[in-house]
Amino acid sequence: MVQDDGSSSVTSSSPLQFFSMMSPSLGSPYPWLRELKSEERGLYLIHLLITCANHVASGSLENANIALEQISMLASPDGDTMQRIAAYFAEALAHRILKAWPGLHRALNSTRISLVSEEILIRRLFFEMFPFLKVAYVLTNQAIIEAMEGEKMVHIIDLNAAEPAQWIALLQALSTRPEGPPHLRITGIHPQKEVLDQMAHRLTDEAEKLDIPFQFNSVVSKLENLDVEKLRVKTGEALAISSVLQLHSLLATDDEVVQKRSSLASRNANGIHLQRALQMSQNTLGELLERDLANGYSPSPDSASSSPLSPNASVKMDSFLNSLWGLSPKIMVVTEQDSNHNGSSVMERLLEALYSYAALFDCLESTVPRTSLERLKVEKMLFGEEIKKIIACEGSERKERHEKLEKWIQRLDLACFGNVPLSYCGMLQARRLLQSYNCDGYRIKEENRCVLICWQDRPLFSVSAWRCRK
Repeated sequence: MVQDDGSSSVTSSSPLQFFSMMSPSLGSPYPWLRELKSEERGLYLIHLLITCANHVASGSLENANIALEQISMLASPDGDTMQRIAAYFAEALAHRILKAWPGLHRALNSTRISLVSEEILIRRLFFEMFPFLKVAYVLTNQAIIEAMEGEKMVHIIDLNAAEPAQWIALLQALSTRPEGPPHLRITGIHPQKEVLDQMAHRLTDEAEKLDIPFQFNSVVSKLENLDVEKLRVKTGEALAISSVLQLHSLLATDDEVVQKRSSLASRNANGIHLQRALQMSQNTLGELLERDLANGYSPSPDSASSSPLSPNASVKMDSFLNSLWGLSPKIMVVTEQDSNHNGSSVMERLLEALYSYAALFDCLESTVPRTSLERLKVEKMLFGEEIKKIIACEGSERKERHEKLEKWIQRLDLACFGNVPLSYCGMLQARRLLQSYNCDGYRIKEENRCVLICWQDRPLFSVSAWRCRK
């Protein structure tokens, strides 16, 4: 892993006392901040982020501003892992403060332009830099191939038709079937017509080369507004559904019912998080995470108190899953971020997001040079925007509501889907893919007949397969 030169250990027996003694008075220029070694700087950034989030949550904006000023002196979008991640979390906290003044927030963001071509580029860079989607596609395609054995008419519904590589690989696999390829129809759903047009062009060309009867249907729609009738599922077709990083967005349509924690319990929990973080003397937040796990601490306890799930937790999600069940798919494969970012409080979400995004930033620190412009784009335009939605947004605006695999198993079970174990063949392909990636930090493991894709021991994405249960 790339590290700063001259890093040292924090030798103070009481890190909290160490930083409290260093804390500046109001209005101080904080010249000592610039003299911190890499490791001390990283620990202090964690301290500042948690402190700032507490101030933001309690409405103490003057103190939040002081913390943000200190963070800005230490954080950097082109520094080490700790500096980079702190820069984006600080930006998210600042956005949350600005949202208290809607006019000011809108004015500062009124000239932002989101280009489709830019979004396509960032999605492509994420696909190339990380193996997560590649592994998910391998597992999804193998599950579909096995479920569709012997079928002559196959219809696949892609809930986020943005990456042609997945279906190009499937077309190539189907072309070698002993019984010959089926007639394949793919219905792609995406809010941008330009993305669907590119998908249709690439897949039609590939199908013609392989001499596979093929049809691509475009459905321009956001997932929450999808009219299931437009999917045009026909009698006699064997149906498969692929959902890659999509279902969690439906949780934003109507907030989940979450238990309120007392402010005392919240303060106590935050103190424990901070004490444990500051007691560690590692160089990156990802390594702090590894040390945390080694000490038996997990920032994502899958307990009912964290983010309770009930049959009425999300009306929109229940309705959507029931609609998919009504289509009677032979197989549905779901890929989701395996993180707990749907807590009720901003502090809870910040603590959870710190750990999960630290692992993603660590991935890039281990495999891509710090000076890479492509790395900077992925961190800023993908991870930075996701962090902003997790920390700064509420209600229907908060789209990034990632949840753990256990929650998705409960949701799909309640919707009368039965779990289908991912096959040995699919797992073998996935492991070979990771081995070819030339980085031993990436791993996969099986859990509850599903697959978790990990960085070191930290699960980051889950893949699970389902069929209709009568």
